[in-house]
Amino acid sequence: MFKRRILIGAAALMLAPGVAFAQETVKIGLVLPMTGQQASTGKQIDAAVKLYVAQHGATVAGKKIEVILKDDTSVPDVTKRLAQELVVNDKVAVLAGFGITPSAMATAPIATQAKVPEIVMAAGTSSITEASPYVARTSFTLAQSSVPMAEWAFKNGIKKVVTLVSDYGPGIDAEKSFTEKFKADGGTIVENLRIPMRAPDFAPVLQKVADAKPDALFVFVPSGTGAQFVKQFVERGLDKSGVKLIATGDVTDDDQLNGMGDAVVGVINAHNYSANHNSALNKSFVEAFKKANGGLRPNFMAVGGYDGMYLIYEALKKTGGDANGDKLMAAIKGMAWESPRGPISIDPATRDIVQNIYIRKVQKVDGELYNVEFDTIANVKDPVKAAKK
Repeated sequence: MFKRRILIGAAALMLAPGVAFAQETVKIGLVLPMTGQQASTGKQIDAAVKLYVAQHGATVAGKKIEVILKDDTSVPDVTKRLAQELVVNDKVAVLAGFGITPSAMATAPIATQAKVPEIVMAAGTSSITEASPYVARTSFTLAQSSVPMAEWAFKNGIKKVVTLVSDYGPGIDAEKSFTEKFKADGGTIVENLRIPMRAPDFAPVLQKVADAKPDALFVFVPSGTGAQFVKQFVERGLDKSGVKLIATGDVTDDDQLNGMGDAVVGVINAHNYSANHNSALNKSFVEAFKKANGGLRPNFMAVGGYDGMYLIYEALKKTGGDANGDKLMAAIKGMAWESPRGPISIDPATRDIVQNIYIRKVQKVDGELYNVEFDTIANVKDPVKAAKK
C-alpha cells in the first residue's frame, strides 16, 4: 500500500509541469452555427476570428490563445450542452459566438455559474446582456437599427407601414421599437405581421401586405433569410406595387446581397456595418478578409466576431494575461476603440455595444451591389435599455 501511494505521488508530480503549462494557455470556446439555416453567420464569424488571430498573433500578454470551435446548429439545447462541455472539460476562460438569441440565452446561466465571460458576437435581442453579469456584446441590438429606421421613414414621407418580422426575440424587439417610434412621430402602423423563424413561408403574409396597400413594408429577418424573402417579395409583384421596402440591415446582408439581384436596388435600410463603409481601416479589413476567404465579402456578423476578438485580446492585456472572469469583465467595461464599422465602445453600465448606425441605400458600385451609407446617427446606445432608465 505504501509503495502504491509513493507511485501515485510521483505520477502527480510528473503531471504538475503539464498543469502549469495548461495555465499558460487561454482557451476561447467559440460556439457557432456552422451548419443549418444560420450557417452563413457561423462561417462569417469563424473566418473573422481566424483573421484576427492571423493578424495579431496567437499570444497575448505572454499567454497562448487557443480557439476551440463547436457547431451548435442554432439549436439552443445543443448550445447549452457544448458550452457546459467547454467550461467543464476544456476549461475555457471565455465563451464566444452565439448566432441566435435563444442560444445566447441558454448559455447565460453557465457563464454566471462558472464566472466565465460570454462574448456575444451575433445575437441581437436587447435583453441578452441582462441575463448574466458575465455577458458582453460586440454585435448589435435590433432596436439600435429599428428606431433610426422608423425616424427616417416618417421624416421622408412614409405615413402608413406594415411591419413583418421573424417571430422570436430579435424580431419582437424590432417590431416593438420600430412601431413605438413610428407612432410617436405621428405615423400609422396598419398591421404587425410575424412569421416562424425556421422554414418561413412569406407568401401568405406578403399577400396581406399587398391587400393592405401601405406606403412601406418594414422587415426584419435573420441574416441568411433575406435572399429568400426578397425572392418572394419580387415573385408577388410587390417590388412594382408602389410599396417601399425598408428594413434592418440583416435583410440586405453583404454576404448575400449580390445574389439578390437588381430587385433590391433602392432598398433603404439601417444598420451598423457595410462592407462599403468608407474608412481606411475598413478597406484594409475587407481586403484581408476577402484574400483569406476566397473572395468572400465580410458582413456585419464578421465584424462582430472581429471586434469580439479585439475585446478579448485587449482585456487580457489589461489584466496582464490573468483570465479570471471577474477581472476580464472589469477590463471589458467601458472599453472603446476604432472598428472597421467606425468608433465603438462597451457601455460600462449595460455591457452592451455603443456604435454608429448608418442609413443606407442598396446601390450598384463597380458592378456589385452594396449598402451605401448616406446618413449617420452617432454613438447609439440600445434604445430598449435607455427607455428603462
